[in-house]
Amino acid sequence: MTHFVKFTESHYACCPQFVPDMEQGVRDFFDPEKNPNLECADVQPFVAYRNSVPVGRIAGIINHKANEKWNTRNVRFCLIEFVDDIEVSKALIEAVAQWGREHGMERIQGPMGIIDFDKEGMLVEDFDMNGSASSIYNFDYYPRHLEALGFQKEVDWVQVRIAIPKEVPARYARVAQYAREQIGLRVRKVKRSEVGGEIGHKAFKLFNAAYSPLFGFSELSDRQIEHLLHVYAPLLYMPMVPIVENQDGELVGVAITLPSMADALRRAHGRLWPMGWARLLDGLKWHRSDTAEMLLVAVRPDYQGMGVNALFFDDLIPVYNQCGIKWAETGPQLENNVRELNQWKPLHPQIVKRRRCYTKEIVNK
Repeated sequence: MTHFVKFTESHYACCPQFVPDMEQGVRDFFDPEKNPNLECADVQPFVAYRNSVPVGRIAGIINHKANEKWNTRNVRFCLIEFVDDIEVSKALIEAVAQWGREHGMERIQGPMGIIDFDKEGMLVEDFDMNGSASSIYNFDYYPRHLEALGFQKEVDWVQVRIAIPKEVPARYARVAQYAREQIGLRVRKVKRSEVGGEIGHKAFKLFNAAYSPLFGFSELSDRQIEHLLHVYAPLLYMPMVPIVENQDGELVGVAITLPSMADALRRAHGRLWPMGWARLLDGLKWHRSDTAEMLLVAVRPDYQGMGVNALFFDDLIPVYNQCGIKWAETGPQLENNVRELNQWKPLHPQIVKRRRCYTKEIVNK
């Protein structure tokens, strides 16, 4: 496992755009006692060697819950890294494909995680742009290898990058006012003490409802939710985490944004010890970054199109300005999620960092 975890350290040693994962997080991914997502999935890591030297890695995933929901027999691959040698990438893919065939799978797809909150999608454009903590970075030869191995596009995700305006655009301000006065919605900032309790659980239940129709999504269990809250709650900067409630106090919208963690993770070099955790926390101080990561935005399905997103913009733009945030970047969004992408138009968005889920059959029919 050590070769698997540490492969990226040398592989991306001269790549300033790469943002490392925390090494312990990669180890925990394969540990059933630390990763409750393994209640609904099987995982298998592989490492490729040449003359006893690691030259690539990959992990296979069989997500039983997702396969049942979407009526598929897919084996997923993730955490794929390899040197620029087609024989290496071919061997890695075939290792996962064979493992999948042995378990009755018919197609291979990826990069995909166990859950939708894992990193997904291989970067196919904008390799010169800095990576982020919440998304995959890879070298430009990766997609060429997959295409040479017979993979085809299944879906693409894109990210939206915006310059933070000094004032809330008139369209957002107008719709936000209507949502407050005519629909009775209100924005509230969550206290850190609330995140691990009822509000945090309600937020992830809302994510389940809002994201359920999206590609590959499988709903989170209570244990999975508890785990995500435990891992990510300490990293939140609460002024950048607004929620929207209706007149009855019901949660109808959640936005999780925070200052970019990319530089902090680079400084920690993927390690918690001896000084990694201190460097990570120090780097996460909001005044150290001029870029915000808009990680998760979700609206309860029956309130979509009723001004909830405008309320988020109306609240967050002044906060970003107060914190010296000049840029904001979303996480990956499906390119065919037109409603989600259209909401950014008043901010003159730049579509960047296209990522792709590839697929191909692994059995002869």
